[in-house]
Amino acid sequence: MWESTICTAFKAHENGVTRTAPIPMPLNVTRSAFVRLLLLAAGIGPLMAAQAQAQPPIVIKFSHVVATDTPKGKAADHFARRAAELTGGKVRVEVFPNSQLYRDKEEMEALQLGAVQMLAPSLSKFAPLGVKEFEVFDLPFIFDNPQELQKVTNGPVGQALLGKLETRGITGLAYWNNGFKVMSANRPLKTVADYQGLRMRIQSSKVLGAQMRALKATPQVLAFSETYAALQNGSVDGTENPPSNLYTQRMHEVQKHVSLTYHGYLGYAVVVNKRFWDGLPKDIRAALTQAMAEATQVANESASKDNQAALAAIRASGKTQIHQPSAAERAQLKAALLTVHKEMAGRIGDETIQDIYQATGFQAPRPH
Repeated sequence: MWESTICTAFKAHENGVTRTAPIPMPLNVTRSAFVRLLLLAAGIGPLMAAQAQAQPPIVIKFSHVVATDTPKGKAADHFARRAAELTGGKVRVEVFPNSQLYRDKEEMEALQLGAVQMLAPSLSKFAPLGVKEFEVFDLPFIFDNPQELQKVTNGPVGQALLGKLETRGITGLAYWNNGFKVMSANRPLKTVADYQGLRMRIQSSKVLGAQMRALKATPQVLAFSETYAALQNGSVDGTENPPSNLYTQRMHEVQKHVSLTYHGYLGYAVVVNKRFWDGLPKDIRAALTQAMAEATQVANESASKDNQAALAAIRASGKTQIHQPSAAERAQLKAALLTVHKEMAGRIGDETIQDIYQATGFQAPRPH
């Protein structure tokens, strides 16, 4: 009786046919002990399944330094949401905006050490790692429009640059656009002479330093999170930013004038700790790659729309006068700043600059 009861609980599957099979009782094992062993075995499968379902999700800490309502902030949040959906909850992305975890100078080291898994730093942040080629994106007037930019970021030149990060323990996943920069200060900026003597905040970049010096301004390197206070207390006079950053950080409240120069590009590379990324299961990496592609589209579509909306909001605030440079004023500014291309060729690499010239059809100015 006992044997038939136990045996019916254990079924073998062979050639698609289910049948019960008698389980012989081992020698030197009492009948009651054998029953307990069989009952224990019957519970192992469900127990293992329950344990598998209870596995904690893979956590990705994604740190960045801007507000949530910027193109970068929106894209990071979108990535977090889609990563959870596409992996069925196996991945949880925790987004930390506004320098909550790390400031500009700290976050790259935190990524390499594995304290965070993902960042979206501005492109010039890679120069201190020894990948100075990324400072090519800081060159003033190297891109005349978003279409030229996309030929680089979506093409072989951009992918080759991301590949250079691998030896630093970093994997590049995507480029996120944040638009083209405007100049701001507490005095009108209409001609090149208007910049002379101003203390202009820049992010850490030798190219941006050379840019400000070409205008006879003094570059001041400051963390993004410290810029509003510096403008407010007068320790710096002005800065450069896409309108969305200018507005969301309330810098327009402490800057009386904005000039729509659109002289330079501000973009980001989304990067991940290489060891962490390589250690993920292939299906998880595939899902995260899809989530990143969607987030990149969000970032790039938001950049144009958000910058236009921010500019309208700055106008409506009445706190800042906005100047649209004339064709002659823009040409004068461009002529003054294109000298930076030649000056920085030795640092960035003339080959990298020429690759971008070729990809975009850039016409270098002829010497006078």
